[in-house]
Amino acid sequence: MAEQRRPGATPPGFESPDFETDTSRTVTPRETPAVPSGNVLSAPPRPRVPPGQGPAAPGGPARPPPAPGAPERRPVGPSPFLERRAPSPPSPEARRVISNLPTEQLPPVPADQRRTAPPAPPSMDLPSVIVDQRRTAPPVPTSELPPVPVEPRRQTSGAMPAASPERRSMTGTMRRAAVPEGGGASSSPGFWPNQPRTLAETGLTATMVEELVLKAIFFAGEMRGMDIANRLKLPSTIIDEILEGLRRQKYIDIRGGGGSGVGKSTMIYQLTTFATDVLRQILDRNRYNGPAPVSLQEWIDVVKKQTVRGNRITRQRMEDKFGDLIIRDYIFDGIGPAMNSGRAIFFYGPPGNGKTAICQGMVNCFDGEIFIPHAILIDDFIVRIYDSILHKPIEDDGSQPYDRRWVRCRRPLVVVGGELTLEMLDLVYSPEVKYYEAPFQMKATNGMLLIDDFGRQKVSPKDLLNRWIVPLESDVDMLTLHTGKKVQVPFDVFAAFSTNLEPSDLVDDAFLRRVRYKLEVQPPDEELFHQIFEVMCRKRGVPYDADMVQYLIDAHYKPVGRRFAACQPRDLLDQMIDMAYYRGMAPQLDQDLVDSAVRSYFVRFDKEKR
Repeated sequence: MAEQRRPGATPPGFESPDFETDTSRTVTPRETPAVPSGNVLSAPPRPRVPPGQGPAAPGGPARPPPAPGAPERRPVGPSPFLERRAPSPPSPEARRVISNLPTEQLPPVPADQRRTAPPAPPSMDLPSVIVDQRRTAPPVPTSELPPVPVEPRRQTSGAMPAASPERRSMTGTMRRAAVPEGGGASSSPGFWPNQPRTLAETGLTATMVEELVLKAIFFAGEMRGMDIANRLKLPSTIIDEILEGLRRQKYIDIRGGGGSGVGKSTMIYQLTTFATDVLRQILDRNRYNGPAPVSLQEWIDVVKKQTVRGNRITRQRMEDKFGDLIIRDYIFDGIGPAMNSGRAIFFYGPPGNGKTAICQGMVNCFDGEIFIPHAILIDDFIVRIYDSILHKPIEDDGSQPYDRRWVRCRRPLVVVGGELTLEMLDLVYSPEVKYYEAPFQMKATNGMLLIDDFGRQKVSPKDLLNRWIVPLESDVDMLTLHTGKKVQVPFDVFAAFSTNLEPSDLVDDAFLRRVRYKLEVQPPDEELFHQIFEVMCRKRGVPYDADMVQYLIDAHYKPVGRRFAACQPRDLLDQMIDMAYYRGMAPQLDQDLVDSAVRSYFVRFDKEKR
């Protein structure tokens, strides 16, 4: 005879999960008491009365029993779904209709069904549509609602009164305003990365995070749970889940033991011998040991939200952001429209007149702050973007949490000069660590890229310009993996080219067509030279003497026809300060110091004629 199994027993060959092993449960689904249906707010059921023996309606005969097959007539009364609302008095039209009806057509309303809703508190005196929406929507604090006078409700007989459009729209506006978007200030970023709560919200697989955890423990020897979370820039709840999974696979263990469910973040984890082969395979693939990456598509979407294009920069804002830098009006008029467009600009002119300093002031004019990821993931290859030398992070006050895989920074200014080569403009793969370093233009995304001393690079200007033609035209850049695969990334960069060579020897018509803005940075005149000298004396803490500056011009510039340069006041003043300290005197504009600085600074190396 077959063995009789008790209801709910586990079939042979299957193991019940932990949450189903509660043996204290004795009530099976069949033994569960039935719950009466109907609205819980309706009146309690009355005892059944045989047909024909019910109470007679006042002023009329007893109600006859319903005929066989006829639909059951229910007493007319307030709907149980509207019992929470206080009944409104009938309108004059409804009173006239009711007064004209015969008395026998008005069945009595039982006293137990004449329930009225308790009066609403004064703070929740909202239209009925908003009251009904509160059943599913989260409550809004009364302090967030504007003091709008409540209009008297219409006296209607059946339809529910709707909220006025003004009240409805104002309520929605206040709810949206209560949620800050990027901090609410003009200098706040246009994108705010929400902190992930689950592994799925990170956009990464469990295998990827497990590999990062194992590498972090391997390079450190042993780590606490909170240190691993800080290393990967992921919440502790996600890391605790990954650590528990690695423990089940016996890849890690807790040093010294301890409960797995209590204080996981304070536990110290170390690798076991079972992780040796797996870790060798992981390190052969890549040795990246840092914050968890974000997906390529997520980074592309964020770049579009933080674009450097389409700014609204005014002349007044530019004057405030350039500080002590003395800029002529024609330079403001030239760089202002270029920054509003976000397109490339080409500077040319003699050396030493502040082309690089102008670019450093231009990047401060852009609105907002941006988020830069530590690294991104391209086809299971990690590309590191954040650079602690190029990117300037902003101190976080901790008022609003965000995804720590992103770094809140100022818009970057990346300057490259004569060291630039074509290989540096593509993904740089290191065979030793087996991950990529982003090129310069990728690190300058949502910021500014200055190619200084253009024409003095090791590569020919023609090849370098051909490399920039496609990004400048289509706002996308094509990068190549070491496997040979091409990857398309956004080129959201305000590019600036600066040269002190003859432009006609460097660029062609195709390049000039794509670089819409061209600006010649001219040397200063005598009046501007005095102004620059005064500013530099103030910054260096040296008393300014206009007569000594004029002596410098009359004695060492005009007789030899020497041209002014914007960098000369700074350089000559620094040399005078060094000579003054050497002679044991206070720095000042002295004639002897001026002559000594000129002899050391302006030197011509002419070939001796033999």
